Amino acid sequence: MTSQLNEMPADLLELFPDDAPRTLAVPLPPGQTVRGSEGVDDRPVLWMSEEPAPAGLWSRLHAAHQDSGLWPVLLDGLGGDMSRPWTDGELWPAASTPDQHDVEGVLTDRWAALTDDDSPPPADEDSLTAPYGRTWPGLAPALPSRVGVRQHADHWAEQLSQAQPEMHLGLVAAPRGSDVLATLGWHGAINHIGVAELCAVLRSWEDRFGVRVIGVGFAELYLSVAAPPSNLDEALPIAAEHFAFCPDNILQGQRPYTLAAYAERLVDAPTWAFWWD
Repeated sequence: MTSQLNEMPADLLELFPDDAPRTLAVPLPPGQTVRGSEGVDDRPVLWMSEEPAPAGLWSRLHAAHQDSGLWPVLLDGLGGDMSRPWTDGELWPAASTPDQHDVEGVLTDRWAALTDDDSPPPADEDSLTAPYGRTWPGLAPALPSRVGVRQHADHWAEQLSQAQPEMHLGLVAAPRGSDVLATLGWHGAINHIGVAELCAVLRSWEDRFGVRVIGVGFAELYLSVAAPPSNLDEALPIAAEHFAFCPDNILQGQRPYTLAAYAERLVDAPTWAFWWD
C-alpha cells in the first residue's frame, strides 16, 4: 500500500486529465494551482510555489517525474512580476498538439518566412544566413551526449536558480519536458511560432541533442543541452534551426548579427536560451 507520505496532494491531482495512480515522495513548499484564462475546462494547468524555488528542489522533483507525472520548471514573470503570465492565468490552450506537427515542416516553413523576398537578401558570405542563403539546410544530425542527460539538467537548473534567485518553481502534468509549454498554453513566442509547433521542435531537440526544458519566463525559454556541437561544422546547421525557431536570438542578439557568428557561440554550450520580442 502506498504510504500517506507518498500520496499525491489533491490539488496536484487536479492537474491531470485522468485518475491514474500517481505518487510524489518529495515534500513541497506552499503553493497554488493556476488555471488558464481561456481553458476548455476548469482543470488547472500549473502548480506554482508561493516563494522562489528552494535550492535542490528542482532536481528532486525531476528524479520523481516517472512516478509523479509532474515536470518541474523554473518560472520567471514579466519584469520579475510573477502575475504575468502566471498568477493572472495568461495561458491559453493550443489549437493543436505537438504530435500533429512535423519538425522538419515547422522549421522549413519558419525559415522560408524569414528569408523570403521581403527579408534582407542573404547574397554573399557576409550575409545573415551564410553559408545557406535562402536554402533551408535541413535538420542537423543528432549528436552524442557528453554527460548524463538528467544529471546535466539538474546541474543547470540549479545554476539557473542561483543566477535568477527570484524564479519560482512550477509543476506541470506532462509526460516529457518538451510538452510543458503546450500543456500550459504558454504563448510567449506567439508572434513567431505557435506553442504546439514550438513543442514539436523541442521534442526533436530532446532526442537529437539531449535537451531538457528547465525554465520559462514571460517570453523566455531556458534549456539544458547534454549533446552540444563540438565544432563550427556541427554548430552551423543547429544555428539555422535556432534562427528558424527564434530569429530574435540572432537579429537582436550579440553583434555581428549573422548565423555564422551565432553558431560560434553554440560550440560546447551546455545551455541554450531563447527570447522572443
